[in-house]
Amino acid sequence: MRAPVSVIIPTLNAATTLPGCAAALMEGLDAGLIREVIVSDGGSTDATLSVAESIGAEIVTGPASRGGQLRRGCAAGQGAWLLILHADTQLEPGWSDAVADHLSHGTPATFRLAYDARGMGPRVTAAWANLRTRILRLPYGDQGMLIRSDMLKDLGGYPDIALMEDVALARRLPALNVLDATARTSFARYAAEGWLRRGARNLILLLRYLTGSDPHVLAQAYRRSSRRS
Repeated sequence: MRAPVSVIIPTLNAATTLPGCAAALMEGLDAGLIREVIVSDGGSTDATLSVAESIGAEIVTGPASRGGQLRRGCAAGQGAWLLILHADTQLEPGWSDAVADHLSHGTPATFRLAYDARGMGPRVTAAWANLRTRILRLPYGDQGMLIRSDMLKDLGGYPDIALMEDVALARRLPALNVLDATARTSFARYAAEGWLRRGARNLILLLRYLTGSDPHVLAQAYRRSSRRS
């Protein structure tokens, strides 16, 4: 019986974070869950592709756009299930048991979010993300997404947009479970920009998207704000 899960990781200059993401997947390989790891790269100029090759990942390339990268990566996946992870996210030990237990349910699922830093900022930001996920069913991509490949295809796949591709998909899901496992992701951008400032900006972008703003316009605003930080 073939392993059921294809792991899809979108990357752009992720050479420093991809090894940790991949190392955390080893328990899934040992458990016979992971069929393949697919790195969907958006034109990295660092050693990302060399790292991807060293971990035995299949590499898909194309223009830099997380939605487009995910769309291409998921299309290449051969597993019955797709596990989508950001390169700076590491699944905590025990995740493979939670995933294996969930596969018989058939519904999409995501992970609890935590950050790789201590203090009020990481705690509050993660608590808001987990509350948003449970109440509004709107997880962001750094929480990971587990979804059947046939369901993703029926839903039209990830939209090829520069921002909010994760929210766009989540809004089409018929149901969403939160696994009893944690995805721990980087707090570096929040720390660099100020967690309150970045959190407020992300909330404003989400509200603008939900009220009909063009994702490409939002992406331009996001990049301008990041450059000023």
